[in-house]
Amino acid sequence: MKLLKIENGCGHFRLQSGDYSPVDKISKDDLLRLVNVTLSEEDVEFDAYDESMIQNHAHQVIYKSVVRKLQSLRERKQEFVDESARLYLEDYEKYKTAPTG
Repeated sequence: MKLLKIENGCGHFRLQSGDYSPVDKISKDDLLRLVNVTLSEEDVEFDAYDESMIQNHAHQVIYKSVVRKLQSLRERKQEFVDESARLYLEDYEKYKTAPTG
């Protein structure tokens, strides 16, 4: 599933509906959804950032930042999964041995 793409000289991000919207319209909720999809799905894709393919300067800045963060997150996905599991295991063990009222 392609989350970010470059088309017609502009950066775009994938909406929940599957349509694409210009990257300068991205909201905090959109970013959170893209992060969740990146962490939960195996087949996420992004068009590589290429300054020469994006004419709009605002799109360049936003697209470059978002694609780098999501790529980094995807590369570190297993680290996040392992860390979450470890944190939940520690809490589970703590509450499992706690005396009940």
